[in-house]
Amino acid sequence: MKNYNKILVIGVIRESDQSFREKMENHLTGDLKALGYNALSSLEQYGLKGFEKMDSQSAYKKLLADNFDAVLTIVLLDKKKEKYYVPARVINAPYNTPHSGLWNYYNSMLDRVDDKNYYGITTSYFWESNFYDLDKKELLYSVQTQSFDPVNTATLGHEYGLIIINNMVKSQVLAKQAGH
Repeated sequence: MKNYNKILVIGVIRESDQSFREKMENHLTGDLKALGYNALSSLEQYGLKGFEKMDSQSAYKKLLADNFDAVLTIVLLDKKKEKYYVPARVINAPYNTPHSGLWNYYNSMLDRVDDKNYYGITTSYFWESNFYDLDKKELLYSVQTQSFDPVNTATLGHEYGLIIINNMVKSQVLAKQAGH
């Protein structure tokens, strides 16, 4: 297991979600720092468009010139919102049963279907993270995950960061640095 001196965390998240990118990068950076690594966010280091329109060789040279020896990416592959049915409470009063008349039933069901609480919305995030050793020019770690309905983006960033970093330690890609 190699001791990395300086790790860059790069979020690849569409421009309309840049605050999301910032939170994800910052949480992963913080989790790496908690292990004792010198880690920086790409937004902090290079800004929003730090690698825009660069070929791989130019980007690689830029990273080496700034003494980075590893890169951890966080990529939002997909974000899906899905509607799902929320069953209503069953009321067993005679006037609410389907047998008490078509129009009573129809009106009762119409009220429930029109109620915005009748259907819920869940959001799923599909992520990929890769860890590259820049000296070896090698991918050392890759993982795809899915998360559901986070409380907020800060919580999502924190939980995702912990899961990924802990898994990298378990996989022996990273180790806790001395004194941490």
